[in-house]
Amino acid sequence: MKKIDIVFMGTPEFAVSILAKLLTDESINIIGVITAPDKPAGRGRKMHASAVKQFALDSELNILQPTKLKEEDFVSELAALKADLFVVVAFRMLPEVVWGMPRLGTINLHASLLPQYRGAAPINWAIINGETETGVTTFFIEREIDTGDIIEQNKTAISENTTVGELYTELMELGAETTLSTVKKIMNGNAQGLDQSELIQHEELKPAPKIFKQDCKIDFSTDVENVHNFCRGLDPYPGAWSTVNIGNDTVKTVKFFATSKTEIRSLDSTELKSDDSGILVPCSDFYLRVVEIQLEGKRRMSFKEFIAGNKINSFSL
Repeated sequence: MKKIDIVFMGTPEFAVSILAKLLTDESINIIGVITAPDKPAGRGRKMHASAVKQFALDSELNILQPTKLKEEDFVSELAALKADLFVVVAFRMLPEVVWGMPRLGTINLHASLLPQYRGAAPINWAIINGETETGVTTFFIEREIDTGDIIEQNKTAISENTTVGELYTELMELGAETTLSTVKKIMNGNAQGLDQSELIQHEELKPAPKIFKQDCKIDFSTDVENVHNFCRGLDPYPGAWSTVNIGNDTVKTVKFFATSKTEIRSLDSTELKSDDSGILVPCSDFYLRVVEIQLEGKRRMSFKEFIAGNKINSFSL
């Protein structure tokens, strides 16, 4: 059986499912796994290994954890593996001395339908922008990030209440199948890359920049559809937040999860209220229904738990 030697590069849980899928194929030989160095985490600041490293250890794979990807020792060690192909999923930007090394090139899996949503947070931004469809793309890495020739794309629908957490899981599974299919095409000499510039001519590009805490504040002066999309595009992490007044000039931060749109007119109200299905938060046109909530300093809880311990009519935006 013809085999291919692959070095896999990735760090988070999203990459684990792709690596696991590649390992199921007998024609693929994972000769090395490159992942981020261990980092201190938690209250005790103990060293914490990435999800990919933990999986690679359990699978008894060869692991490299370079601090700098241009380090001479690392580049030499990587070259000595003589891999046919590098597969990259949710990893750092690679220098050309690395991605240009293998004879069959270096491929990347991106969680969007490129050229749309280039950047660090494509899953979040697709939902925030109210897209009804997204997918995954494999492509050959080139100098500019997320711009290489497309090898394969697969699509999936986004419903009006899909959260980023749910879509993340779906795209992990779709990404695993797509990456394996792409590797097979490369092995068989059938990977014909499509220049992304051919797709850009007829559509306006939407970016997917990294999301920071300050970017997650909700603007309730917009309509309920935009607010709902924003909340579900940040659910469960990092979480859409706002500040609320709870009386006695006290202002606290609160995060809203598991939201849905209503057709209950808000009539310029600023007060939160509730019904049998959730907490109602006023937007510019209708109320947003919130099923789970997290008040500053508290755990995430159901709306019923929250109401049991708080006077909801004392809360206002």
